[in-house]
Amino acid sequence: MKNDHPFSTLIASLVLVLGMLAPEASAQIWGSRSPNAPMRKASDMIGRQPGPKINKELESVINPSNSRVVVSLSKQRVYLMTGDQIYIDSPISSGKAGHSTPQGNFSIMEKDADHRSSVYGNFVDRNGRIVRAGVSTKIDSAPSGTRYQGAPMKWFCRLTSSGVGMHIGILPGYPASHGCIRLPAEIAPIIYSNVRVGTKVLVEA
Repeated sequence: MKNDHPFSTLIASLVLVLGMLAPEASAQIWGSRSPNAPMRKASDMIGRQPGPKINKELESVINPSNSRVVVSLSKQRVYLMTGDQIYIDSPISSGKAGHSTPQGNFSIMEKDADHRSSVYGNFVDRNGRIVRAGVSTKIDSAPSGTRYQGAPMKWFCRLTSSGVGMHIGILPGYPASHGCIRLPAEIAPIIYSNVRVGTKVLVEA
């Protein structure tokens, strides 16, 4: 029996059009990959940032008494400055969706070179072996015989009473933290040594 239903006609037309497309185009429409198309690595899909830049001419000028910090969330960069001159221009990773880094004017409240998170970390046994990784003390309970061990946040500079600060962390090329400003391992100690409690930090969009 002939089927003249408009929906059936639409489907037949769509199949005909797709059949005329190149395999690569068809694969893109359906979300699959053509056998002849090159495999895209995850690293190729991450927007890689230029590496840190240090103005060596300011090395003998900048110090904790004349420095300030500017963080650009849209650029995913941090700038350690003295006056209007930039000493360090470095990539960062700020807070991801649902854990956004707060914007505004802040002052460094605390410095701790060997800080650990009071919220995010692991549950470990008495020998320090990880039993459960990536836990939150806000929602997870320690299994019997384990204790909480906070995630390391070396060269920590606190910006808020809720725990947001700057510290060493993984920089995947996009916002990925729980609100903190992650810094490269080679840059965090330099910023740490050139700021003090009270140093001004501007976090802008």
